[in-house]
Amino acid sequence: MKRVGALRDPPAPVRVGNRVRLLHDGKECFPAMLEAIASARHEVLLEMYWFASDQTGWRFARALMDAARRGVRVLVVRDAVGSIGSDAAMWRQMTEAGCDAREFGPIWPWAHRFRLDRLQRRDHRKLLVVDGRLGMTGGVNIGDEWAPEEEGGGGWRDDMVLVEGPAVAVMRRLFMHTWRKLGGVEPSPPPVEHRDETAEGATCAVQVLANFWRGERRAIRAAYLARIAAARRYLWIANSYFVPDGQVRRALGRAAARGVDVRVLVPGRSDVAAVQWAGRALYGELLERGVQIHEWHPNVLHCKNAVIDDVWCTVGTYNLDYRSWRLNLEVNVAVEDEAVARRLRERMERDLDEAMPIRLEDWRFRPLGDRLLERFFHAFRKLL
Repeated sequence: MKRVGALRDPPAPVRVGNRVRLLHDGKECFPAMLEAIASARHEVLLEMYWFASDQTGWRFARALMDAARRGVRVLVVRDAVGSIGSDAAMWRQMTEAGCDAREFGPIWPWAHRFRLDRLQRRDHRKLLVVDGRLGMTGGVNIGDEWAPEEEGGGGWRDDMVLVEGPAVAVMRRLFMHTWRKLGGVEPSPPPVEHRDETAEGATCAVQVLANFWRGERRAIRAAYLARIAAARRYLWIANSYFVPDGQVRRALGRAAARGVDVRVLVPGRSDVAAVQWAGRALYGELLERGVQIHEWHPNVLHCKNAVIDDVWCTVGTYNLDYRSWRLNLEVNVAVEDEAVARRLRERMERDLDEAMPIRLEDWRFRPLGDRLLERFFHAFRKLL
């Protein structure tokens, strides 16, 4: 019997022969996304947790409408909670232009497909697939918060990964899995154009990891734990909502105990203060286990990355917290390639140099009020 909620064809563990490019912040990510949409000839698939109707949101809306008007199939999924502040007029205009836009997880009881028992389940993915040839994912949402500060945006610190090659087919299937759940009809894939897998740069082994309500729900977590256990030299993580459970904390501690350089970069100021307080409740234990913690203060850190030993790295939407593990739809791209891992490590090294290290001897003397807030929000970590 077919398992409910599973993919029709489970994704292959690893796809080889891909090109991978790392993109940093909205300054690099937004132009690459808009360029991909503008170059589309057959199909644009966009799955986005937070799609605002601010200056950045309208910029993307116009790009999607332009694509639809020139005959490109444009399918868009937005999360009802993440995009709660977006303007209904923008979505009407997109529909009138030929875009097929659907909402995941409606929160109003009178809305079509409202389910009270699934209200906590959110689509936290940020996924763009164009013509079945190019796929992008990472932490960047569509909103002014990620736009460069010199353009009036928030300049949030974040990353995305751009993939070209066989792994994109898996990313497309992930989108279609959600699309079918929302009542959409899965169209035929776009025509496959000839691609030289021996071309320069098409050397990366890529694994597309996804969370579903059932079946593959633990795939990203399992990959993290396996790679943490295999780390020998260094293990660096950047995570915007870092509230790891006991198993992850023990794995990080065991890595540090065997001499691995374990560093975790977290926000110094977060857009979700409650999650930050809940995560801080764990600093003492982690520091005692030998895990180095650094807080990023220049602006909001929203990355969800890891790099290990210059051999493996991952970029995506997955946070090391309860919600990403058990409730959200997530997607991460894991890359086995020395050059890509080294580039991500070099960028993280720059970030760590700018961050403030948390020292155990100082942490033990933090104010009593901070301790009470940490304990309070950590008690409700599964609801945040």
